[in-house]
Amino acid sequence: MTEDSTNDSSNEAIEVSDIDASFSSGIAAFEAKNFKQSLQFLAPLAEAGDAESQHRCAIMYQNGLGIVANDAKAAEYMRAAAEQGHAIAQHGLGFMYMEGECVDQNAEEAVKWFTRAGEQGLVGSLTTLAMMYQEGNGVEKNMEEAKRLYVLAGFDDMVVE
Repeated sequence: MTEDSTNDSSNEAIEVSDIDASFSSGIAAFEAKNFKQSLQFLAPLAEAGDAESQHRCAIMYQNGLGIVANDAKAAEYMRAAAEQGHAIAQHGLGFMYMEGECVDQNAEEAVKWFTRAGEQGLVGSLTTLAMMYQEGNGVEKNMEEAKRLYVLAGFDDMVVE
């Protein structure tokens, strides 16, 4: 191993360590409700493609936590995390579409994102989907599908009429 490759390896290790420290610090600040500090740590990671950082930044931009609310940025980050398979971001994007918050209201898109999160076992998404099928919101009304989703979500006794 040459001296240059040794330095490259140690620089890479330091860089990974710095990223881990920034992520941990950003999450800790978020949980402590120090959103401005959290954004300082997580925004660069979100821009680099980290799904959890994108999800947390989306929440801060959506709700104006530590920064002026920015619907476009909130939707951009939520979508980026959701497209990487982040189940909670998929659920969040589903709600954005269902409620028309940060994006144009679109029940079909809501169903798509709740379905993706539900396929990962997210109970809230399964329950929301069940209600959408029960009410015919964004999908054709389908009581059998609603019941199936309630059962998957652990609500075996949900009455579906």
